[in-house]
Parts: sequence; structure tokens; C-alpha cells
Amino acid sequence: MEDIWEPCLKRLEGKLQEDELGTWLRPLQMLRSGGHITLLAPNRVVQEQVRSTYADLIRSNLSALAGYDVSVDVMIGDQRPADGSGASAPATDGAAGPFDTYLNARLNPSYTLASFVEGKSNSQARAASELVAATPGTAYNPLLIYGESGLGKTHLMHGIGNAILDRNRSARIVYVGAEQWFNQMVSAIRYARQTEFKDFYRSVDTLLIDDIHFLAGKEHSQEEFFHTFNVLIDGRKQIVLTCDRYPRELNKLDERLKSRFTWGLSVPIEPPDLETRVAILLNKADILGVHLPRDVAMLVAQRIRTNVRELEGALHRLTASSRLTGHPITRDFAQACLRDMLATYDRQVSLDAIKQCVAEHYKLRVNDLSSARRTRSIARPRQIAMALAKELTQRSYPEIGEAFGKDHTTVLHACKRVRELREIDPQLNEDYESLQRLLSS
Repeated sequence: MEDIWEPCLKRLEGKLQEDELGTWLRPLQMLRSGGHITLLAPNRVVQEQVRSTYADLIRSNLSALAGYDVSVDVMIGDQRPADGSGASAPATDGAAGPFDTYLNARLNPSYTLASFVEGKSNSQARAASELVAATPGTAYNPLLIYGESGLGKTHLMHGIGNAILDRNRSARIVYVGAEQWFNQMVSAIRYARQTEFKDFYRSVDTLLIDDIHFLAGKEHSQEEFFHTFNVLIDGRKQIVLTCDRYPRELNKLDERLKSRFTWGLSVPIEPPDLETRVAILLNKADILGVHLPRDVAMLVAQRIRTNVRELEGALHRLTASSRLTGHPITRDFAQACLRDMLATYDRQVSLDAIKQCVAEHYKLRVNDLSSARRTRSIARPRQIAMALAKELTQRSYPEIGEAFGKDHTTVLHACKRVRELREIDPQLNEDYESLQRLLSS
């Protein structure tokens, strides 16, 4: 069957930057069955990026080359055969092939510690990653980074692997998602290659496993990982894990694993603040070679508040639309291009929702926040609610003031005061971030 993937890449050379092609599209392999095309990605990072940013562009170009509409899916896998023959076969996440092909091969070269944008929400995780990369197996072992999806956990994990490899080109490093690790183990059992599977994973220098929470409820997988974990730790080999929550909060996870996951250091990543979100967008734009005006970065960062991955998705949409239309990226262009995405975020948080959430948190009546009472027990929550309203909505100072029965200068003072207090009052800062997460989820 005719291979149309290479011609497709040729067509895309005129539409995308070379670094985009090299990082996200050239690693893909194509399987074709009639009008359906499956693109095999080497890891979940590439899979998600291609699905979210390039799928429509790929589909249109493949359809043009095929002469009819094709459907396209992006999966994780490898079509290199396990038996060494020249025939192509669908991969089962590479588990049936030589395990050594996983060594150092799945690290994303664009995810480095240097390219990771640091802010208050991730500074501890960044510092821990730097130390682990400099002294693998000795500083924090294991290092577990936890937090919601799309906040940079995978970026730090790849950054650690790339930094270790830069210092020692002979290091045996494996990056794998927990789901992929599970699939490899199942395939190893199916093809009677359990010994090879165990020997491979217990001989690496650094093991990077993403989304370890996937193993919850899978008893046999947990048992196998428990023994692999012990062997690596005993051999002073570095383990880095990511999880969507603190491991003690995971149900159906073996208590022995919970205990071991907290042996080293567990660090959280929180949703980035506004300044960090703007810095992330400007940094990503520089990497892509795109001119992104600061007012456009501010617009996007103010509206997309919780997920770095969606910030990147917005940037890629802007970049692609600008290139296709020839229109420069301006504030008006961004508002038009991202209208549906921004509208979704605008619907997520209302002033009423903020008032209700803050009142419940501080055990007040909603009407108390708009009253004339100035007691500390009411004034402080009111200031926090105003600051949240300014950060999480597009309402102006006068509009926020009107909602609280105050004038705009009161809102200005509230926002300034809350910023100051967050720097010196850990409890107030924790309350603010908790409310922010709750309202943005």
C-alpha cells in the first residue's frame, strides 16, 4: 500500500517550522487500512500534542494526497517487528520487541530543565528536579512530583532525563507511562518474556514513570513494580514518578508502595499564577520562533488559568491560524481566533460563583460579602473574593465593586492588600490558592 506519510511531511514543511516537524511529526509512523490511518507516536507527550494541535492539519493533507477523505487516529506504539523481519506489524507499545529500544529513546529533547518556566507554583519541584539531575540516586530517591494534569510534571521528568544524559551519555535511562509499562508487562507475559522484562527494568540507571496512579487496583502490576522499585533503590539507581495526587490519597494502591513512594521527596505542582502563565506563553513563543505581543500573552493568560497544556494549545492555534491566513498576531486577531476557547473559560467562573465559594469557605452568608459591615471576619473574605474576581474573570474594577456594593477604589485596595498578605501570611495564601483551584476546576 502506498506510503503517503513522507509526501505529507513534505507538504507540511512549508506550513510548519522545522523544530515543530522534528519534535512532533517526524517521530510518527503511519499504518494505513483503507480509509483509516493510524499514526504511531513514540510516547504520550507526542501523542497528546499531535492530537490537540496538528491532527486537523495532518488529516486534510493526507486526504488531499489519498484523493478521498481519510480518518486519522494517533496511538502510542512502534511498527518495528519483534522477529527482526522486514514486515511491518502494529506495535503493542513495543513490549514484544527488544526492550533495549526503550533506552534513552523516548525522551523529548525539547523538554529540558532550562526551558521550564519557573514560578511560585512550581519552584520547589523545579529545584528538586535540578538536584536529582545533578546527583542521581543520592539526593531524593524516589522523587515524586504530583499535581493535576497539564501543569508541567512530564516536562520536569523529561528535563531530568535529558540533564542526566547530557552529563553521562552512557547512562541507561527509560521514560515510560505507567499505562505503557502495564501493557509491556502484559505482552511480556503473553509472549513468555517475563524474565527479559524484569531484567531490563531492573538494570536501568534512571527510571522515569509517568502517571503512576494508573497502577491503582492492578495488583499483579503493583507486585512487579514493588520488586523492581526495591532492586533499583538498593542499587542507588534514580526513580522519578509523577502522580495526579499525593500518593497517600490513592485508593487501591498497595500500602507498601505508598510507603516507598514517600521515602524520598514528594513535591506538588500547583496551577501557575498570572505572571508565570504570561512567562510560559512568551517562552513557548520564543521556542517556536513566533512573535507574540505581550498584550496578547496577557489576554490569553488571564482567561486560561489552570492548565499549561491548554495555554500551549491556544498558542499553537494562534500560530497555525496566523501562518495560514498571513495575519499578524494581534489582540483582536487572538480574540477572534480563540473565541470558542475563551468563551468556555469565561463561562466557568462568575462573580456569583466566587461569592458563594468564598462565603462557604469562611462560613458566612453570601449577603455578608456585600454588606457595609467592616469587621475583620467579613472584610478579609470580602477582599479575597474581590481579588479572585479580578484574577478569574474579565470584569473591570467598577463592575466588581458594583457586585460587592463598593466603588472601584475599594477593589483596587483589596487586590493590592491580598497580594501583600499572601507574601507574609501562609494560611491566607493557602486559603486563596485553595479557593482558586476550586473555582477553576
